[in-house]
Amino acid sequence: MAKILIAEDERDIRDLIEFTLKYAGHEVIKAANGAEAVELAPDVMPDLIMLDVRMPRMTGYEACAALKGIEKVSKIPVVFLSAKGQASEMEAGMDAGAYDYILKPFAPDQLTQRISEILAKFDIA
Repeated sequence: MAKILIAEDERDIRDLIEFTLKYAGHEVIKAANGAEAVELAPDVMPDLIMLDVRMPRMTGYEACAALKGIEKVSKIPVVFLSAKGQASEMEAGMDAGAYDYILKPFAPDQLTQRISEILAKFDIA
């Protein structure tokens, strides 16, 4: 399955996402903030990067922009996770270079389904 890097500052949510994605057969690498995700991505070369929008040290938007500026990882699809569903928030995420936006809260099966759909669009098993 896919290797997925998740950056989420709330441990409970990070652990839930990890458990859900591992249960679905994916390999999961965790980061506690955007800066850590930017640092890890070129080393682990994930198939997909999931970023919370609101994080300390570096927001998801800042992390996405930084990742898109690193040639080695610039083509990796980025998905934002956020409780903020306003159109302006989602537009800002897409402008930063994200492929998709998943709203919290989500049920584990909904997350698994969305991730499967996104991976299929990029021909990632």
